[in-house]
Parts: sequence; structure tokens; C-alpha cells
Amino acid sequence: MNKPLSSLLFKYRSYTPITFIIVMLVYENANIWSLIIGFLIVAGGELLRLCGVSWAGSETRTTGHMEGTYLIISGPFAYTRNPLYIGNILIYLGIGIMSFAIFPYLQVFALLFFIFQYYHIIKGEEEYLLNRYGEQFKEYKKNVPRLFPRLTPYKTGEVRQPPFKLKAGLRSEKRTFQAIGFIMVTIFLLWLIGRY
Repeated sequence: MNKPLSSLLFKYRSYTPITFIIVMLVYENANIWSLIIGFLIVAGGELLRLCGVSWAGSETRTTGHMEGTYLIISGPFAYTRNPLYIGNILIYLGIGIMSFAIFPYLQVFALLFFIFQYYHIIKGEEEYLLNRYGEQFKEYKKNVPRLFPRLTPYKTGEVRQPPFKLKAGLRSEKRTFQAIGFIMVTIFLLWLIGRY
């Protein structure tokens, strides 16, 4: 595994979407259907993120290095090992569909880029989790897919879990709500202005 690449992508993962968002705003070509479909995809991605953050806590906001007090296997983590990254990919895809900029080339390129980015980040995180949680993580990894969710929740009583904290999740997601809201409103206003 390429550790420097994994660490670099992890550290700057909040900034890599900026270039794509700028292009999506500059070349915005929205229509009513792209706005509706894109919004629904963004909402689904953010709901998944909120649920995951409400279990995992604010540690998901770290950028300097990988860490974690718990091996989270509850909530969406019982279906997929990386619900927050799936949520992010859905959000980016939904925004791309809303903007309809250079469709479908920009959206496909962005999707491939984020899959590449998260693949490397996940490899680094899995190495950290294996070193920290050993057999517990091995068992979890064996039973829960990396990205595509399983149909039934993974259950074991052997791993201590934090409580579900929706209020803390909402607080942690405040900046994400603001950023997504700003981008979606901007796309909507650009579409509205373009019609008149």
C-alpha cells in the first residue's frame, strides 16, 4: 500500500471536491429534473452521513491523522464498513447531477476520482484499524463489505459501542449542511437566473 498517498488524500479529503464544485458551478446547465433527482441523491447521502456520524462521533472530522476510540459496528456500519464515504460519494454525485454541467462526462470523471481517493484512504484506515483492534477488526472485515452494503446487519456482542447521539451528529454535520446548502442554493439560483 502507498502510505504517503493514503495519508495525503486523507489529510486533504475535505478540499479535493472544490475543483469539481467550481467547474459544476461555472458550467451549470441544470433543468428541473436534474435539480429534483440530484437533490434526492444529495439528501440520501447526507442522511447516511448523519446516521454514521451520530454513531461514530466527531472523530470523523480529524484530518491530521487516522484515529478512533471505538471500532464502530452499529447503525449503518453494520451494513457497510464505510457509510460516511458512500454518503460523500452520493453527495458529490447528486450535486453533479443537479448542476448537469458537462453531463455526463464531469460526473463520471468525478465519481471515478472519488472512488480512487476513498480506495486509498480506506486502505490506510484499515491498516490502522487492524493494528488497533486486531481480531475484532478482522472478524468485522470478513463479515461486512467495504462499500456495497450487506442486506442484513452484522451483529456481535463482543465489541463495545458508543451510544447513538443524534444531537452530537447534527452539531458535527453543521458545516457540511452549510456547505451543501450553499452549493445547492447557488445551483438553483443559477438555473433560475438562466431561465429569465
